[in-house]
Amino acid sequence: MLPFYLLTFAATIQAHNQLLPGSCNFESDTCGYTSDADFTSWTLHKDGRFVAVDGVMSDNQAGEIGAETGPQRAITGVLLSPALEQDEWSCLRLVYQISGSGSLEVLQRTEGKSFDKPLWNSQAASDSWVISSMDLQNNTEPYRVVLEGKPGGSAGSSVAIFEIHISSGYCLECDFEESHLCGYSNQWNANVNWYVGGGQLLHNNIPKDHTYNNKTGHLMYVDSIYAKTFKEVAKLVSPMTTVPMSGCLSFQYQRSERRGNLFSVYTRDQLGQYQELWRADTEILSDWSGTLEEWIPVQVDLKAPYSVQVVFEVSFNSPRGGRIAIDDISFSPEFCSTDTEPTFDPSIASCNFESGFCRYTQDQGMLSSWKRVSVKPNIFRNGDHTTGAGYFLLAHSRLSPGSGYVSRLIGPTLPGNMKYCLRFYYSLRGFNQTDQALAVYQQQQQSSSQEKIWTQGENSRGLWITTDVTFQTSQPAKVVFVSTCRSFWDCGSVALDDISVSLGDCELTAGLLALSLPGHCDFEAGLCGYTQDKQSDDADWEFRRGSTPTSYTGPRGDHTTGLGYYLYVEASPMLPGESVRLLSRPLRASRGPQCLRFYYHMYGSGTGQLGIHLRKDRKDALLWQLSGEQSIAWLRATVEYQSDSQHQIVFEATRGSSVRSDIAIDDIILEGGPCPEMEIKATVGTSNEIE
Repeated sequence: MLPFYLLTFAATIQAHNQLLPGSCNFESDTCGYTSDADFTSWTLHKDGRFVAVDGVMSDNQAGEIGAETGPQRAITGVLLSPALEQDEWSCLRLVYQISGSGSLEVLQRTEGKSFDKPLWNSQAASDSWVISSMDLQNNTEPYRVVLEGKPGGSAGSSVAIFEIHISSGYCLECDFEESHLCGYSNQWNANVNWYVGGGQLLHNNIPKDHTYNNKTGHLMYVDSIYAKTFKEVAKLVSPMTTVPMSGCLSFQYQRSERRGNLFSVYTRDQLGQYQELWRADTEILSDWSGTLEEWIPVQVDLKAPYSVQVVFEVSFNSPRGGRIAIDDISFSPEFCSTDTEPTFDPSIASCNFESGFCRYTQDQGMLSSWKRVSVKPNIFRNGDHTTGAGYFLLAHSRLSPGSGYVSRLIGPTLPGNMKYCLRFYYSLRGFNQTDQALAVYQQQQQSSSQEKIWTQGENSRGLWITTDVTFQTSQPAKVVFVSTCRSFWDCGSVALDDISVSLGDCELTAGLLALSLPGHCDFEAGLCGYTQDKQSDDADWEFRRGSTPTSYTGPRGDHTTGLGYYLYVEASPMLPGESVRLLSRPLRASRGPQCLRFYYHMYGSGTGQLGIHLRKDRKDALLWQLSGEQSIAWLRATVEYQSDSQHQIVFEATRGSSVRSDIAIDDIILEGGPCPEMEIKATVGTSNEIE
């Protein structure tokens, strides 16, 4: 069983920071938390004051929480909070431990919605308890906190929860009066570190705290007395933000010396990259040994569209660098100054070209231009990436006068001093030399100078390929897509679609996207909870990358990236009329409509049938069905349905008359609410002849 490391945690809760419903220390009971009966039970250990789910279940477990241990499968314990009604922003702090191996995930469950909203997760094992914080945004509807623990298969693995604290305000805020320090931590240094001061500790020369203005209150301070080398650095690090935030960060500080130290505040993202927010004025002096012990207030604008930590950093160059103290960190969603520019919305630079060129323009003087075209679904030419039957941009040398051409597509202006992630899909066909077929430049607005940030290196064989480009602007700039053809005979077609721009490094935005779509599955990392129907199946859905084994049927690549995985039915070993079924995990009832969107590929002269069923009470109801060969392209399907009871979605593919009957699916998205009314009806005309 998990060893007990939590000796004392938050013994005294100050009245000014009262805990909200949903908080629990598991000392005598579970405070209304219960185990989900469909999963392994969490066990209450009263002697150690924690709840745990273990990797190896024993027969004589005592103190189970509201459920019996179910059949042995992959062990998962789901702990549900009582219903919570908190319409103000609050912070959930979790004290937990993963022993051996395993994972812990925290989600938010709202009644009437089929999917839980992911808040936080971890797979990092530790030898003692760990504190993590997560912001709970304003919520007008009652909700439950869901804690999903999955101990690993190794001996001694378990997942334990010691404390759950929910308090009003933001997780960045702290007055350092509680023993958990709001999840703030000192990044250990051999010589200089941040310490807790006050609380009538034996530090007579430590100033009064700011919260209570007395010696019993607490603060954080760092002292240069133990500095031994040049530029000793001490770092106090906030918990990682878990939701996009922007507003005013405030704190109080004191500084005993104006020389010999440097006090700065940074943000640090998940890649470890720093950005300075503020630096102390070298002329400010507050003498702690004097009678006027003044706290200096600081306000600084914080823009965090992705997860960051706030780092309070002090560097000393000698043991006489003095001391620095901070207290009362707070946050407001309003910027400190009304002159502050709002957080830039990068979606203005995103476009799928279904309704035009969005904010993209072209050079009027160019001999050739990007043309907005569509292709009717057929078995010879690929359609667009968005729906398979919509619009995309095409630069084509055969229609250009003269021996060559340059096509330039210019995006809207992006603010300077920011990092961006550019993502787009492209498709090349017929190029002998691809190094100039498509390139992306960053064009400075003031100087008009250009810097190449991406170039295509190989032919995509007509597939839609995605690429991510991270770039930084020092001044306002535009993204420019350039296709160059020097010789008529060396060039083919260049297609462009689904451009999106987001703030931050592409490695960061990819993680946020995955977390924000709980009903999304692109099959890049498995089945996402979908299962094969072993009872009525004649075969299985199979993972595939690239083209399928049988010629003239199936896709040549997946829809997500062009180079990833999709799920398909191999028709060769099956008989005509045999079917394969894929089941979603059980989905909760919903009050309103649900929207299912997915991409399907039905190419081949003997293609059979693809159907979507709603399964509940062991009965299937047909929601959507399509038969026969459709297109060489991936096509998007949209299905709206409603279910007032637990249900499953079933994908059923039926083999057609011949082996050329491979059927594939990819990029499934299930979400609450009605489907958006934006199904694209392809315009048929001369556009078929362009590609």
